[in-house]
Amino acid sequence: MDERLATRLTATAEEFDQILALLGDSDVLADQARYREVTGRHAEIKPVVDAYRRYREADTEARDALEMAAAEDDAEMVAYLNAVHEAKNAELEEIEVELRKLLVPKDPNDDKDVIVEIRSAAGGDEAALWAGDLYRMYERFAERNRWAVEPIDVSLSDTGGLKEATFAVKGRGAYSRFKFEAGPHRVQRVPKTESQGRIHTSMATVAVLPEAEAVEVEIVDGDLEIETFRSTGPGGQSVNTTDSAVRITHRPTGITVSCQDEKSQLQNKTKAMRVLRARLYQQQMAEQVGERASVRRSQVGTGERSEKIRTYNFKENRVTDHRVGLTVHSLPQILDGDLAVLHEALIADEAAKALADA
Repeated sequence: MDERLATRLTATAEEFDQILALLGDSDVLADQARYREVTGRHAEIKPVVDAYRRYREADTEARDALEMAAAEDDAEMVAYLNAVHEAKNAELEEIEVELRKLLVPKDPNDDKDVIVEIRSAAGGDEAALWAGDLYRMYERFAERNRWAVEPIDVSLSDTGGLKEATFAVKGRGAYSRFKFEAGPHRVQRVPKTESQGRIHTSMATVAVLPEAEAVEVEIVDGDLEIETFRSTGPGGQSVNTTDSAVRITHRPTGITVSCQDEKSQLQNKTKAMRVLRARLYQQQMAEQVGERASVRRSQVGTGERSEKIRTYNFKENRVTDHRVGLTVHSLPQILDGDLAVLHEALIADEAAKALADA
């Protein structure tokens, strides 16, 4: 083990001992926010400390076996001790690989709920139909993971597709998977309206925002311009007859969000504020890492056909994720929300890049 890794592990073990002491501190126990912070950190680094303890134990056994073999006269015992030494060295290599993986920084947003925005892009009516297919795919994906889907703002096209849709997905770990869906999605298929049987290429864009807590983003009331208007989408008896829809503009950034999914103006305002908070949070994250453009803009691109993170080819029953060069021939299963094979490859790629940078 190199000195840099050993230093990190020693510091982590010392921090773990400090956390154990804090968990018995009455002041920490009385402060719910502080207690959640401490227990969260405890859960995060305990696997690292457990693995490091196994490493030190195996290292001690390897050294002891080598010393005993050097002092032993019995050839059979020497052979046994040398075998123990080799086995422990092999175990040390395995544990070191495990430790390096455990020390890869975790995305702090991975456990958050998400807000997903789908928009039809290049392709006209077919793009809107494709956006609707993606919406249903994500509903099934959330259902498979026992996450709740909450519509926020849905705008239908004249052909039954989606112009755009904003919805929340609530459940532990939602962002850790949905973040891989951000970007332009390209479909290649024969549209229902195509009489000549020609394959068309259409696009829909997906943006994925970690949902922020109120304490994570400060919004000043005076910075908001709030408008109400009559809802235009399908809904209950009062949806299209009262000014229940809400549009909020954040003046300092120019970000505008709207919601018309609920009958109540107050409920629509609450949902719109959640979307605004998520967009501001992501912009804040982008600024913190020194990016000039917002993460959301980098996710969705321009919506042109040449830009894509994934291609869905109906004729060939093929789905290709261009980020990792993975192609699978299981289009119906993917559209039914079974994204596991794609996400496993993306997670492995993300971990490999993080290890290379560590």
